[in-house]
Amino acid sequence: MDLALLRTFVTVHRAGSFTRAAALLGLSQPAVTSQIRTLERQVGRPLFLRQARGVTPTTIGDELAHKAAPHLDALVEIAESGLEEDSSLRTLHLAGPPEFTAERALPALTELTGEDGQGFALRASFGTADEVLEGLAAGHHDLAISTVRPRGALLTATALCDEEHVLVAAPHRAEQIGAGSLRRTGPAALERVPVVEVHESLPFVAARYWASVFGSRPVCPGTVIVPDLRAVLACATAGAGLAVLPRYLVAGALERGEVVALHEPAVPPLRTYFLAVRTGTLAMPHIARAHEWLERAAADWC
Repeated sequence: MDLALLRTFVTVHRAGSFTRAAALLGLSQPAVTSQIRTLERQVGRPLFLRQARGVTPTTIGDELAHKAAPHLDALVEIAESGLEEDSSLRTLHLAGPPEFTAERALPALTELTGEDGQGFALRASFGTADEVLEGLAAGHHDLAISTVRPRGALLTATALCDEEHVLVAAPHRAEQIGAGSLRRTGPAALERVPVVEVHESLPFVAARYWASVFGSRPVCPGTVIVPDLRAVLACATAGAGLAVLPRYLVAGALERGEVVALHEPAVPPLRTYFLAVRTGTLAMPHIARAHEWLERAAADWC
């Protein structure tokens, strides 16, 4: 069986589209289609079902991808390491959400970038859960941190840690609301308090806090919308409004009194982070070492 055909097949399987696979491979879409048809003739069975948007693998297609992808990844790793002047230094490509990756994962992994004979170069990129998992499946990343557990056999995920969410505001905002108001009146005390969020849909305030803790939706729309939780914290500290933030990110500000917790529910809202890899790639020493290191570090993050 031609390895070039298998490479094209695995790329289509990961991309979910002939068009996206063609772009990743630097080929034309007709060339990709032709290669897949050739492979299907060799296998004697259809490998994909054509949909209105993209393709869906058949059972045989999933089985072939599960068997072939790890070996193809290993061959690519051998070829890439052979091109490096210092083959002992691998490059680890990590992707994840910007705040968690910057505050948690990168500081932990930089300890492995030294010149101890087992170190590696580190490259990081940020994105949404869908973006980092799609990039991982397409072979752009070696490890991905995601708040969504990937589906399918090509990606393997391990629960890394849980993130607790805290409802906070600057001290003068808390005084305006009144100490203990939430215990007596519930979320009604917060109806006129401005909200600082990362998106107009209020994913942290509405979907993760109000729905979980109060069983309702906040009345006040977002006053400040900024797509970075660190900026949300800065705005909340400056008094722009209330915010829901991960405890790891807001712990220092709480200790310094820059913000205060407005509510301490018996069961705080949680979000789970997953550490994902392409199935079979943990056989590569630098990926396995980084994976193990992050799992160990995460024991202190929970």
